[in-house]
Order: sequence, then structure tokens, then C-alpha cells
Amino acid sequence: MLSKTQFDAWCCRLNISSQAQNLIEKIRSSEPSRRVGGGRKNVSGRYPSRKMGATIQFESHRVELPTIYEFEHDEEVLEFYDQPCPIKLDYQRKNGRNLGVLHTPDFFVIRSNYAGWEECKTEEELKKLADKSPNRYFCDSEGRWRTPPGENYAQQFELYYRLRVDTQINWVIQRNVIFLEDYFRAESLQLETAINAEIQHLVSNSPGISLAELLNYGTQASADDIYALIATEQLYVDLSVAPLAEPERVCVFSDKQTATAYGLMLKTTTSSTLMSFSAINLSPGTSISWDGKGLSIIHVGDTEVTLQDELEQLIQLKKSLFLNLVQQAKIKSLQKSEAPDIKAESWEQFYKASPEDQAEALRRYKVIEPYLNGNPPENETVPERTIRHWKLKYLAAQQQYSCGYIGLLSHRSAKGNRTRKLPEETLVLMEKFILDDYETLKQKKMWEVHGALVRICEQQGAIAPSYKAFTKEIKKRSSYEQIKKRQGHRAAYKQETFYWELNRTTPRHGDRPFEIAHIDHTELDVELVCSRTGRSLGRPWATFLIDAYSRRFLAVYLTFDSPSYRSCLMVLRLCVQRHNRLPQIIVVDNGAEFHSVYFETLLATFECTKKNRPPAKGRFGSVCERLFGTSNTQFIHNLLGNTQITRNIRQVTKSVNPKNQAIWTLGLLYEYLCAWAYEVYDIDEHPALFQSPRDAFTAGIALGGSRLHRMIPYDENFQILTLPTTSEGKAKVQSGSGVKINSIYYWSNSFRDPQIENTSVQVRYDPFDIGIAYAFVRGLWVQCISQYYAEFQGRSEKELKLASAELRKRSSNHARQSRVSAKNLAEFLASVEAQEALLEQRSYDAEAKEVFRVIEGGKATFSRNEEPKVIQIPFGNTDNQVTEVEANTPETLVVYEEF
Repeated sequence: MLSKTQFDAWCCRLNISSQAQNLIEKIRSSEPSRRVGGGRKNVSGRYPSRKMGATIQFESHRVELPTIYEFEHDEEVLEFYDQPCPIKLDYQRKNGRNLGVLHTPDFFVIRSNYAGWEECKTEEELKKLADKSPNRYFCDSEGRWRTPPGENYAQQFELYYRLRVDTQINWVIQRNVIFLEDYFRAESLQLETAINAEIQHLVSNSPGISLAELLNYGTQASADDIYALIATEQLYVDLSVAPLAEPERVCVFSDKQTATAYGLMLKTTTSSTLMSFSAINLSPGTSISWDGKGLSIIHVGDTEVTLQDELEQLIQLKKSLFLNLVQQAKIKSLQKSEAPDIKAESWEQFYKASPEDQAEALRRYKVIEPYLNGNPPENETVPERTIRHWKLKYLAAQQQYSCGYIGLLSHRSAKGNRTRKLPEETLVLMEKFILDDYETLKQKKMWEVHGALVRICEQQGAIAPSYKAFTKEIKKRSSYEQIKKRQGHRAAYKQETFYWELNRTTPRHGDRPFEIAHIDHTELDVELVCSRTGRSLGRPWATFLIDAYSRRFLAVYLTFDSPSYRSCLMVLRLCVQRHNRLPQIIVVDNGAEFHSVYFETLLATFECTKKNRPPAKGRFGSVCERLFGTSNTQFIHNLLGNTQITRNIRQVTKSVNPKNQAIWTLGLLYEYLCAWAYEVYDIDEHPALFQSPRDAFTAGIALGGSRLHRMIPYDENFQILTLPTTSEGKAKVQSGSGVKINSIYYWSNSFRDPQIENTSVQVRYDPFDIGIAYAFVRGLWVQCISQYYAEFQGRSEKELKLASAELRKRSSNHARQSRVSAKNLAEFLASVEAQEALLEQRSYDAEAKEVFRVIEGGKATFSRNEEPKVIQIPFGNTDNQVTEVEANTPETLVVYEEF
């Protein structure tokens, strides 16, 4: 971002008026004017921008997110702000009435030589808006979409207003930017000098070498080294031509000038004199021509190619030299091309033909094939005149379409009278009644609408269609649009076309592991019991983090608590524990836990892009949704206490009730669920991948690079970063009391430092143990003890909230509701009443500790832990009253009391 001095210098250099400068300064100093949401169709989210040092909102990953990527990597863009202050647009409506609206553009952009507002729309959306408000949106003679009211507003400040359309986006560039983003974000990418020189030498000697060849050449360089050189422009790849995820299509050069010269050479050389490497099948048995001699490829190694001549003598060539000879057209293929150049019209005729036409054309070809080859049969049953006619059509099509087979297609199915029998007047009335009477929220029956249509036809003297013809006309129309108009968009969703999106736009499942991951929750179909009392505790909630590319479980978390930010943070912590990585893009639904400040802060800290899939669009999360079903059918439904039988509740008796059959505890279930997810499911072949998730993951890492520079150490600092904080993220150190978090004071001896007192420090608290918190003091996280540690230790944040709610409820009868303080909470938690009110939650929290034991590498247990010996120390005391040996034994629990 620009400093105050740099911004003033920019304004001075461009002669920005004081009025415009004040407006821009207001935008720069203001928060986004609104929090975006994707609506019913769009995928919204937040992008962690390094250029801006903040997360940038987007409400469409089809237009706005690609625009953000462009801003982020465009050197001309100095700053960009999402959802700037609203501006007023004045224009005339379609009916001629004047209208003034407050409009919030998507971005305000400061570039090197100008600045202005930019609005992102799809072309489909703009066409609808232009029809509705032609004076606000229109497409000019050059095909550019414009908005005159926005341009007029910007012109008074000598700024610009621009519309960005999805048709202008180069999706190959977008895909490559996402692929390389981990390298763009690296602080420094230092390669060994020898490896760098080796790659540069290889590419210089083989200009245009494919990325696939470079990755598999057998050098010391890894995939990460090559991608790092491309990201830092030490190797040149035109990112607009082919995706890096398809390396066989990507050409690599030493610099842009060489690439330009190479392209010009290809353009000016005829196809007969230059043969590309792709024309030669580099595999044993391929016949080639070199300097007029015929040779055969008999072996292809990592560094050498072995050829054999007609005398069976062997010739060994370096692979790089062989490729150079191919590119220079000195080595050519002697095999016939397997893919002749067939014109587009041929394919059009081919696809139009019915199966009957195809069968007839094949029969005709078999008849004339001997005549085309000059070997006519002796006993031919087909008349000679017919054969001449077919042969003439074949040769004419071969000359016109470069494919004689097209001439033999009869297209009989296209013949006949295709004109509608009903008169035009009847067809117009039928269309009107379907639109205005049938496809409405009234949901009239077809018979009723047809009866009304017949009456109108009789009144107007038109021929009435039969009921059969009317119903056929209705069934010809889109079922999705019909259900949407009659029952609403949610009812129509299951009829909506399921686009797998395997086109040039961002691939739905990514190009590599850790590019896209999904987080979601599900309530497992099994009843659990308490490990200590055997009492039924109900069904647990599982949180899955799934890699979209390989369908692999990156992390699994289990709890009795309903979905919350705690589950989200824990599953991300487990991902780092297992893989030392976080995904680049995380897709979530619109649950409140995914909009938590704690969750979004953690993603922003580690530069992860968050995408919110649209509500009521289950297919956007199909990767997770299908795994929920798989986990139930393959694992959960095979356990005692599973709840399949409750689908028909009338058949459930006491003897078969899952609650009475339950024997599994939370910790034990988590241990075995992890074993199934990480070991069993991971090595089974996935039907969509034709390989196991583990193999797909390993192959994807080999192709996409290990990206070791993005590794996150799983240490105490990271674990503390996954803990929640206050709304401001900081708390003031108060003398003698410490920091106040959620109405509770926490103390650490580090607060005795005079330079720390009365300053604000970063703080975190443990939602699973409200008795402790952490403060960032002098570059280190220090542990703090709560004011009433004896009552708060080991209790979860949720239990504290339940206790607070219970206290408020009990005091609601008073005229003035008393404030719930830390002291009130401590006294209540120590009472017998609290034992009764919070018994269930305490059982849940006790079981959660079994899950943590498994996470830390231990085993779940049924036995009750021994009660620790308690040593009490005054709260805030600086004297060390416990020896180091005592304080670090598992049987000792140090409790701080209020002084």
C-alpha cells in the first residue's frame, strides 16, 4: 500500500484536484461499505491480498475474484479497495422518468497513471439489465459495455468508471495464476546456483521444450525449482496459451524474446517443411527419417534415445539433441498421420446423421471400397449405376470436405414435412396460456388450463388443440424453468443442469492437492455412551476437511458440540498437524461458524482464500456430501448403536432402540474413524479417480510440486494461533489484575514488567479450558491463569455460556437484571445447582478430552483418571512456591487463588 508521502506524490504527479483527493482519501481510510454475500447463485468469499495487507471481499468467483487476481499481480495497480463508499447515479428510466440511485461499485482502483471505479458483471446479466435500464447499461458499436451515469459521475472528479465483463477474462491465465500463487507468495525463492544453471542451459539449448519434458528430464531440479523459476520470470512461459497443469501443452523458453522469435519462425514456416515434436510418437517401434535414412526407435530413456538402422546397427543420441533435430525438422516421422485434417463442416454433417443414416453409409462404403482401391469384385449384386452414383458422391465429398464418407450419408431422418399442423394463431394462444396460466405460482392443473384455452379458441374462432397436443407442448419446455415458475427456485434445484465445469474456467476440483479443500459437518448415524458412567450421550458431530483434487481426508474431528467455530479451528489445526500445510482455497457453506471472526482471521493469517458456496446448493459441496454418505455406509452403519432403524420410527421397540444398543464412546469412535479415514478409505480405489485417494494425492504432489516453502510448523505458536481472541484481538494489561478476556481477568508474572503494564497485548483463550489464556509479551506467547482458576480450570467456553445463561434466567424475575460477572460465575460453578444444570455439558467435555488424547497420539480409554493433587498459590504471586519437579509431574495440578 502507498504511504501518506507516496500518495501525496502520486496526487501531485497526476494533478489530482483537491475535491478528488479528498474523495480518494475517504475511500482509503474507510472500511468496506457493505459485507458481501453471494446471493442464491454466486460463490462469495474473501481473498487474502498481500498487496493490500488485508482480506478483499468478492461476491462472485466468476467475475470479481478473477478481477482481484488481476489487480494483485498487475504492477500498474498500486491499490484497490472492495465495496467503496456509495456514489449517486442519475439517469432516465425506460419510461422516461428521472431516477437517482445510490450505487456501491465493486472496486475502487488506484493505478500508476489514473484511478477510478470498476464494476464486475456477467454478459448475461448485463443483457438483462440493458433491456430493463437501457440508459444505464448499453453495448457500444465496438462491443464494449458501458454505463453513462457512472462515467458522468467519475468525470466530474477526472476519474474513470469501467465495466468488467466475464467474456473479457482469460481463464487460462486465471488457472495458471492460481497454480503459481504459492510461489508468488513466497518471501524468497532461492535456488542452488548449480541447479539454476543446469535448467537455464537445458532450456537455452532446447527452446520451446515442453514443460512435461523439462519435469521428467532427469536433472537435479525438482518440480518446485522449475515452477519457482517460472514464477520469478527466470524462465518464460506464456501463461495465456496453456495451463501449467497440462505440462505437455506448455512450451518453456529462456526469455520472452526467444519465445517471440520462436513463434515468428513457426508462423512463417509451412507445415510441410517444419514438423513439431508432437508429430512424432516418442515410443519404441516408431519409424523415422533422418538425413534420408530410415530408422526405428527401439529405446527411450530419461537422458538418451536409441535408434536402429536398416542394418540393425544401433545409434545412441542424447535426448536433448534428438528433440532439437525434431524441432529443426531434420528428423521426421515416416508413419501416417493418425488424425487427418477434417473440416468443421464434416463433423457437423456427421453429428446430424441418425444411427440409421450411419449404418446405411457404412453399408455403401463397404460396397464401393473395392472400386476405390482398384479391385472390383467379380460377383457384385448392387447395380453398376448405383455404385457409380455412390462413388461420385464419395469423391465429391472428399474434395469438398476432405472426408468422402460424408457424401455417403443419406440424412433420411431429416426428410419429410416438418411444418406444424396447427395454425399459427392456435400456437400463439397455446404459448400464451402455458406462460400466463400454467407456469405460475397458482400451480393449475394441465386439464384446467387446457379447458380455458379451448374456451378462448371457440370465442376467437380458432382451432382448439387437443389435450394430448397441449400436454406434449408443455413437456417440450424446460422442466427446470417450469418448476421454478410454479414452485420456486429451491424446488427446481434438483432439475437444474449439473455442470461439472471441466472447461477452461477454474477447474471445480483443482489442478493439484491442497489447491481446493472443502469443510463441512455432519451428525453421524450412531448413538454413543459416556466412557465413565455408560449413560447415553446422543449422536456426535463429525467435521471433515476434504482435498477436492484427490478426495483425500486431510483432517477429521469429532465432538458432541453442534457445528461451531471451535470445530472449524480444530480441523485446520489437525490438517497442519498431519500435513504441515493448509489448503490454498477453502470452500464452506453459509453456516454462522464459517463467518466467525476467529475462523476468518486464521485463514487470513495463513493467506487462505475462503469461498462461500450458495445457500441451498448442495452440489457445490458434493465432494463433502458424498463422503458423508460413504463414511456412514462403509463404517458407521456397521457399528452397534447405529441409527438406520430410526428412519421408520414406528418399528423401533425398546429391544432394538439404538440408545439401548449403544456401546461406543466418543474417544473410541474417533480413534477408529481416523483409522478408517486415513488408512482404509485412503487406499481403496475411488470410482471417479480410477485410483486410490492416496495415489492421486501422491501423483498430484509430484506434478504440482511439494511447495515446501508453504509448510507450517506444528508448534506451540501455531496451536495458540488457532485459539480465539477478543473482538479487537488485544487486551490492556492492568496493574495487579492482568488482562481481561470475556469479563474474566487472567494473570501472568510477565505483566509485572513496568514497560508492559498499561499497554495492549495480543491475547488468545482456550475454548476447551477457560481457566487459561495466552498473551503475546516481548515476542513470546506466555500462559496466563484465570482469576478463579480453581472453578474455571478444565471447563469449556460452551459450559461457561450455559452457566451465564442460567444465571441470567434466574435473575430475570428481578426488576433490574443483574450483570453476570466472573465472581458470580465462579460461585455458581462451585454450587450444587451448577452440577445439576451443567451435568450433560460436563459429560460432553469429559468425552472431548478422550478425543484430544487420540489427537496427541494416545489411545482412548474407558477408565476414570486419578484425581490430581492440588497445590494452591495466591493469584498474582511472583514467588515460586512449587518446585520444578512437583509442577511438572502428571499427578500435580497447580491452582491459583484470588489474592
